[in-house]
Amino acid sequence: MIEELIALAKQMRAANERGEELGFSEEELAFYDALETNDSAVKVLGEPTLKTIARELVATVRMNASIDWTLRENVRAQLRVLVKRILRKYGYPPDKQEKRRQTVLEQAALFSEAWATAT
Repeated sequence: MIEELIALAKQMRAANERGEELGFSEEELAFYDALETNDSAVKVLGEPTLKTIARELVATVRMNASIDWTLRENVRAQLRVLVKRILRKYGYPPDKQEKRRQTVLEQAALFSEAWATAT
């Protein structure tokens, strides 16, 4: 059990260092990682564009997430549309766009309660 905790602590430290190297907040790094898992996106867009997309996604989702957005279909639909627009705006490869949109919304669900109470 202790070994697992030590391994987890090392992973968390490495993630924090990676976020600092990229100049990201915790939320931005999570969204960036969600986008970066698509190899074709990395090849086509490159790191600078993916960084821009991640930052814009965080800002947009943060502004539009309410406390109960996961319970209200109309708000979820609006966020899906906003995420889709951002991905299209930057030319994110369409082969994995739907999966990335789902992953981004899952990330948003993880952060949204904190964001909604902070505003």
